[in-house]
Amino acid sequence: MITRQQLIHPRDELMQTMDRIYRYRMTTTSGGNLSIRDENGDIWITPSRVDKGSLTRNDIVCVRSDGTVDGPHPPSSEFPFHLATYAARPDVRAIVHAHPVALVAFSICRQTPDTRLFHQAHSVCGRVGFAPYALPGSEELGKNIAASFAAGCDSVILENHGVVIAGESCAHAFQRFEAFEFAAKTIIKGRLLGRVRSLSDSQLELAHSRHVALDSFEPTSAHPPEKELRRQLSEFVRRGCRQRLLISTEGSFSARLGDNSFLITPTQQDRELLGIEDFVLVQSGRREAGKKASRAVFAHQAIYRKHPAVQAIVFAHPVNATAFSVTSTPFDTRTIPESYVFLRDVARAPYGVQFQAAGEIADYVSPAAPAAILENDGVLVTGSSVLDAFDRLEVLESTAEAVINARAIGDVSAMPEKAIADLRQAFRLP
Repeated sequence: MITRQQLIHPRDELMQTMDRIYRYRMTTTSGGNLSIRDENGDIWITPSRVDKGSLTRNDIVCVRSDGTVDGPHPPSSEFPFHLATYAARPDVRAIVHAHPVALVAFSICRQTPDTRLFHQAHSVCGRVGFAPYALPGSEELGKNIAASFAAGCDSVILENHGVVIAGESCAHAFQRFEAFEFAAKTIIKGRLLGRVRSLSDSQLELAHSRHVALDSFEPTSAHPPEKELRRQLSEFVRRGCRQRLLISTEGSFSARLGDNSFLITPTQQDRELLGIEDFVLVQSGRREAGKKASRAVFAHQAIYRKHPAVQAIVFAHPVNATAFSVTSTPFDTRTIPESYVFLRDVARAPYGVQFQAAGEIADYVSPAAPAAILENDGVLVTGSSVLDAFDRLEVLESTAEAVINARAIGDVSAMPEKAIADLRQAFRLP
């Protein structure tokens, strides 16, 4: 079956991907380049010296397999390393090169980020490599990069330059790129808090081997409450991606529809591109036919069963809050009134509890403690509505960022117990 993504023209796919990278502030107006190798062996590539913030489909250049160029601009000056990489790896169909700040920080320290922080990043990013410096646009740089990919690498740091990512499609390369930068950002933020913890082989296998098997059913109709929740989930998941609270390959969002039913994000689909039809209805332990529910579906189900007041759940990876998840530094919400009122005292769940079929994850949240830090797996937030859960997620990330920033200024001072008691009484907190 041909997917919608496979029907998008290379010009449009490159333009849309570059727009997203630029909008996420993962490249600059003049920096970075993308390419796709099509079925004919032609290479479609972003042009040289064209504003990345206003790129159009007509700006995209096609370098034919015979070397002729079709387009109004010359191809990117970095075309030689794209060509060399494709020659070294016949399986590669797309390449992303850019200068996102966290990965550049690693490149100028001549280090590579450890993707073992997260099971998903380790899986998505593939094998990580490092290519020695050479003049941008030179044949030597092409040889250095191609050698890394020929050795089996998928995500390569360029010494004092940036990063090159290869994938089996443009969407796949982008997802690797995003996950790699996310891991790099989390390491940098985490090191400001303390020692950063990586996952062992057995811990990585625990996540990799989990299996979601649900019987399916054919819904007969969708009533207005379901339609409204689909709209809300679609809008807030997209907003979460654009605000960098979610990334395209990680996290899940659900909303309760009834006592034994809820809607949840699907697995293996780009979060920002989800439409109302993509969310999966789960009813009495069965999934909507023709769709795959998030692999976190059992965790969501357990929380709804134990806590009737919970109406929405988010598992997410906002970078500052996630930095707390990869260190042992306690997360204190007693910083400003909003943080405590919205979040109360945030629990810390040990790694892997969210994967357990018995649903132990439900023990780490309650109406009196609506959020939890998940060791090496981001955060869990619950709410009385989709909006409430999203609002709490924003507050959680803002609080985490403020605390990390405050540590660069001086000692962090928490509010005294009397202030907390006054807040509990004034806002009638459970």
